[in-house]
Amino acid sequence: MTLAETPNQENSLNPLLTLNYEPALESLGDDYYDEVAAEEFPQHILRWRNDALLSDLGLNPQAVTDEDFITAFGKFQGRKPLLALRYHGYQFGTYNPQLGDGRGFLYGQVRATNGELYDFGTKGSGRTPYSRGGDGMLTLKGGVREVLAAEALHQMGVRTSRCLSMIETGLSLWRGDEPSPTRSSVMVRMSSSHIRFGTFERFHYLQRPDLTQKLLDHVIEYYYRHLVNQTDKYALFYAELVKRVAELVAQWMAVGFCHGVLNTDNMSITGESFDYGPYAFIPTYDPYFTAAYFDYYKRYCYGYQPSICQWNLEMLQEPLKAIINIADMQVGLASFDDYYGAEYRRLMLKKLGFEQLNHPEVDELLELTIAFLKESQVGYHLFFFEMARTFSAKWRDDPACVLNNSEIAPATGTSVIFDNWCILYHKILNHFDLDEMGNIANNLSQHNPKTVLLRPVIESIWQPIVNADDWQYFRDLIHQIQTKQ
Repeated sequence: MTLAETPNQENSLNPLLTLNYEPALESLGDDYYDEVAAEEFPQHILRWRNDALLSDLGLNPQAVTDEDFITAFGKFQGRKPLLALRYHGYQFGTYNPQLGDGRGFLYGQVRATNGELYDFGTKGSGRTPYSRGGDGMLTLKGGVREVLAAEALHQMGVRTSRCLSMIETGLSLWRGDEPSPTRSSVMVRMSSSHIRFGTFERFHYLQRPDLTQKLLDHVIEYYYRHLVNQTDKYALFYAELVKRVAELVAQWMAVGFCHGVLNTDNMSITGESFDYGPYAFIPTYDPYFTAAYFDYYKRYCYGYQPSICQWNLEMLQEPLKAIINIADMQVGLASFDDYYGAEYRRLMLKKLGFEQLNHPEVDELLELTIAFLKESQVGYHLFFFEMARTFSAKWRDDPACVLNNSEIAPATGTSVIFDNWCILYHKILNHFDLDEMGNIANNLSQHNPKTVLLRPVIESIWQPIVNADDWQYFRDLIHQIQTKQ
């Protein structure tokens, strides 16, 4: 056997390479992508492998070695073609036709055990035709942050991509927003689709409605299969996308998450959250909190996320109007606020302990909750965690007992808003029988984890990595997130 044949034999035994890859996007043709080559890295250290996702792919995690991950997702052996997708997008409100996959590519597409098609997309895998002078790399800290964000959001119930692997690559990178030189990584993200709003916007810019039509049919065939045989499938697709995006941003808002950069090239056509660069969880309730230091005008601040996502959907109408009646899309978009409001209300009630609540006081309770969080500037996540920690059936007996064992409660009489909130919460509890208090306590615990990825938490696990290459704190934090501790 020659040396040239050896890698093929090794690849044939690698479970990650013998998955049943489907050429779904590849079948669209090269109007949609460029074939690229991966960077050859000087070092490969597996820092993260998501065994939970292996199970979703029908693989036994014990049968997949660390070296299998490195071969597939660090050395990128055995997979061709690797596709850098072409797309445009509105960046901070300005249209930019100079975009595309600049430091990643579509590695492959596979079916999970649930029958859905998923994409493996890289980040930090080297230059492509769309790198625009960049090095195409990902810092190690950037990889760590995305692994953490994706797992945290998933555990919080947000519809999100997740990281399948992260490998340290041995390169030294220079960045303006990190102490440099800094370490590098390459990550593989598992998402529902690599196709973005900006993928459609590019074909409008190029005046190619034929390619828009082809892409839209592809999206419906693979990601909205229940619409394929509907006579008005295109209008129904857009209306469902509106619903998915509205519910997604409601999920962000309820868990206190600020994405940071909601350009249209960061909006998935399946309504899934992905690409976590300068994200942040809000420390206190501040609608103008921004995650990106370069968002000088607060375009993508926490409180503007619903309106920005709605605007992005409106911009998507421009390329889609070649296929879909504009009046039908306007009707679909008109439901955004209703979808968002219903989902946000449902999720906030869960954080307050209630599965379903149809009493007239509900809206007032939500308004008082936000008003108190805004007035007091108590920790957003701490408030709900303290509810879970201190909840007692005695709250049903006397409003003075509500949160009385918590340090976050202001002194009696110092906050009219808080006092009214306690009275109303006590009143609502009395709509329930005493034996239902356990269900409320369980809801509070389930939906309000103690561990939240505030910036100091991330820094606390990053410093041991920088100073001593100590990854134990990172592993402990992942465990806390996954077990909702």
